[in-house]
Amino acid sequence: MAQLSLLKQHRFLPFFITQALGAFNDNLYKNFLLLSIVFSSLYNQTQSAIFVNIAAAVFILPFFLLSPIGGQLADKYEKSKLIQRLKIIEILVMTAGAIAIYLQSLPALMVILFVMGAQSAFFGPVKFALMPQHLSPKTLLTGNALVEMGTFLAILGGTLAAGYIFTSDYRFTITAVIVVFIAIIGFISSLYIPKAAPNNPKLSINWNPFTQIVHTVRITKKNRTVYLSILAISWFWFVAATYLTQLPNLAKVLINDNPQYVTLLLTLFSIGIALGAWLCEKLSGDQVELGIIPIGAFGISFFGIDLYIASQHIITHQHITIIEFILTNKRILVDLMLLSISGSLFVVPLNALIQQRSEQKNRAQIIAGNNILNALFMVLSALFSIIMLTVFNATISELLLTVAIINALVAIYVFSQVQEFVLRFVVWLITRVLYRIKSTGLENIPKTGPAILICNHVSFVDALLIGAASRRPVRFVMDKNIANLPLAKYLFKWAKTIPICAQKVSPQIYRAAFNQVEAELIAGNIVCIFPEGKITRTGELNDFKRGIEVIIKRTPVVVVPMGLKGVWGSIFSRQRKFSIITAIKRFRSELEVLAAPPILPEDVSASKLQSIVQQLIR
Repeated sequence: MAQLSLLKQHRFLPFFITQALGAFNDNLYKNFLLLSIVFSSLYNQTQSAIFVNIAAAVFILPFFLLSPIGGQLADKYEKSKLIQRLKIIEILVMTAGAIAIYLQSLPALMVILFVMGAQSAFFGPVKFALMPQHLSPKTLLTGNALVEMGTFLAILGGTLAAGYIFTSDYRFTITAVIVVFIAIIGFISSLYIPKAAPNNPKLSINWNPFTQIVHTVRITKKNRTVYLSILAISWFWFVAATYLTQLPNLAKVLINDNPQYVTLLLTLFSIGIALGAWLCEKLSGDQVELGIIPIGAFGISFFGIDLYIASQHIITHQHITIIEFILTNKRILVDLMLLSISGSLFVVPLNALIQQRSEQKNRAQIIAGNNILNALFMVLSALFSIIMLTVFNATISELLLTVAIINALVAIYVFSQVQEFVLRFVVWLITRVLYRIKSTGLENIPKTGPAILICNHVSFVDALLIGAASRRPVRFVMDKNIANLPLAKYLFKWAKTIPICAQKVSPQIYRAAFNQVEAELIAGNIVCIFPEGKITRTGELNDFKRGIEVIIKRTPVVVVPMGLKGVWGSIFSRQRKFSIITAIKRFRSELEVLAAPPILPEDVSASKLQSIVQQLIR
């Protein structure tokens, strides 16, 4: 299992433990404070809700103010040493926090909460900037999934610990001791993190947080897909922060004032996030799969709306036990877990995407920009909740319903702006549901720079199969009649497909296709052509046309020969006429996508490429 294998490796395990212990400590402290507010006899329900949201904003505000400086430090200095220094600061902060807990001073607890947020704001950029340096592209998504699982299991652990300790008569003393002890263990584990070289050692630090916020956000905007992904992640944290903050009061209002029910709901939410991260890695394979993002986005809304409906029929009474509540209210609990699973499917690939596509020398600053916008959205979440609960007198359930509905609108907007997510969803659905795909030699496709892929043409979905296998976006040269099919033409347009036809049919389209291929290659992209010019009707390889030689003569780049094996006879091939019976028989056909080593432009010829592809598919 890839995840367990990564956890055994020195390059990842100490880092994983360090960040998980930090998340545990933050949440033990924060949840203990929230429970102290919610179940204090000093505040009524409205005051309690307001103080809870203020506490959430106090913890998040430093992320907005200090992440830009943290991003610069992470780009400028060696990362393992920086983490160790931050963990020393955590020990000092938690020692001060222990004193505040022991004194039971709410103002002091709030101040320490702010300082904890500041320490975490510096830790965030270095944490995510370190992973692409220690992990290969194949293990980057697995690493992100594990970090997401570890973080929310740590949140769960901190939440459970806070709930359990809160029932003790010695809760203040116990909490004070534990937060300092965990901080010390976190520092010890950080000593074993392998070194990670600075991305930009000559960077000059701007210590002004306000001007650096503007500069950092500008850096994130250089890549539109990365920037919109950051906005989508920030929206996720708006939703997640709303749920995590409101669940204590939701439990108190809908069930009863026993803190155990708060722990139950937060536990289910955290387990769902962890399960979603594990499922994300399983659904994605060995690459960052953007196709599952729409599943997660609309899952949040669907289960969020159903959670509201289920909450209107909740069965409870003052003396209900946990077991009785679970057995009689399974729907609301399942909704909460599926909602959080959807959240992981949405956010894990996005986090991996911004790490993968960010410019290396500015990677930590881009991640800092992500943290800035995440923090801003979480603060807006707290303000939005306060306004809904006080100005509009909404119930907690109505607040969560409103967020679920807005989430669907946000998802529609994001997918309309970044069609790559929708395109990858269609590709993922077809290639993962209809086929069982094995890949061989895909490391031969260049990680950067221009290249041409050539492949045999066996079915109507060959482009989707190759697009799903490639870790880079591919521009396909496609017959104009197929490219203009109803409905499908929008998908091909989003994929930046290059329509072509025979020169005698339309000289203009023919010339435009070659010009567009040249432009894409000059821009450093990958272009795929099917040199046979048509789908095989016999299963045998047709003769390769010489258009590939014309392209290479105009734009000399490497050519990667590829082969589709086992596609003949599957759904969408031309072996037999389509029918329901044959579709059922061909469902989940096994096939293989193969790639041979790149051919230098001076060695390219149609006959040579045909021979290589013939060998691949034998």
